[in-house]
Amino acid sequence: MLAGMRTVLAGDVHVHYGQIYVHDERGAPFEGDLAACFTGQRNGLCGAAVPGHLFLITGLHTGDVGFTVEVHEAGPPDAGGEDVVEVSFHAEGRTVLVTWGGEDWWDLELPPGGYRVRYSGTAMDAGRARDTRLGGEPRQDSYLLQFWPGPPSADVVVRETSAIAAYWHGFARDLPPPPTEAELAARREARQRAEEEARAKARHEQLLREWGGVLPDAAILDLPRGSLREFAKADRELVAAAIAAGPDVRRALARRVAHLAFERAQLDGVGWIADGLRALDRGLPLPPPFDDWTAAWNRLLSDPAVPHTLVRTPDGRHDNALQQAMAFPALFAAAHEDESEALGQALSAAGHTYAGDRPELLAQVRAALAELTSRTGRP
Repeated sequence: MLAGMRTVLAGDVHVHYGQIYVHDERGAPFEGDLAACFTGQRNGLCGAAVPGHLFLITGLHTGDVGFTVEVHEAGPPDAGGEDVVEVSFHAEGRTVLVTWGGEDWWDLELPPGGYRVRYSGTAMDAGRARDTRLGGEPRQDSYLLQFWPGPPSADVVVRETSAIAAYWHGFARDLPPPPTEAELAARREARQRAEEEARAKARHEQLLREWGGVLPDAAILDLPRGSLREFAKADRELVAAAIAAGPDVRRALARRVAHLAFERAQLDGVGWIADGLRALDRGLPLPPPFDDWTAAWNRLLSDPAVPHTLVRTPDGRHDNALQQAMAFPALFAAAHEDESEALGQALSAAGHTYAGDRPELLAQVRAALAELTSRTGRP
């Protein structure tokens, strides 16, 4: 054994289709693309054009070939193979020698870094002539794969003896040249553009499904996900008009909607609830118990002055929903810091409160919006 040399593998290795590979686990997924691995090379026996991979050609099509892998501290002397090529390789993760289909593999124990690689073949034509080596038959071709540290440089054909090696060298040299940086950049740009178009198309199709096949105005589509956007699916014209009227009108309309819900549920005449509505109208903080969600609900459900009216649920499946509980969230909703969300939540609560009389609610809301809009002079 030479000083500074380590033998990783020595023996028979099974090949299929005259191929065996070296793969670094941090390299791109190996797709077995013969042309990609040899594009731009002079040699056709050891394809190193895809970073993190070596595509090794053997003479034998199927069966066992002799195979030795050595790792050297420095460039070793020529071992005298009949067909010899050299390439460069960079290791980052675990690097393995692997057979076709991943049936067998061997860890090459390469420290990370750049390497020069020599691939030597002997009796390649004999292996090619045999084509398939069955068990018990004499070995035909054998190969030596050597690694040593070195900077990247072009691949070279050190020695060419066999006809099969000449064929594969010709194959590599006849491949179209690798793309230029400008061509690669153009491909990346085209791929990115295609991906963006695909995402835009998928988004458009999703929106069409969401909106029943006809998209609303851009102003509605620009609304953040929330109650007002959801309400627009039931009445997009009303929501579009509310958006056009401006934030002050939306805030005032949210308060009107809360009043409509509370009047419908006969809550506006309950003293402490009326106090909450007056604070809402003046833009003041909601008074107790409305400053505590739990306390407010407990009082609503325990106060004998609060009416109890049963209505049908919005899905129409039950007719025992407490109307006052349906309306109650409208007061908190109208006080929401965001005027669009305030309006959306208030409309949702009012819609539940009105139950089967939803057309009546929408008519009243449209009338309120028209009145508020006429005051501000907005369209």
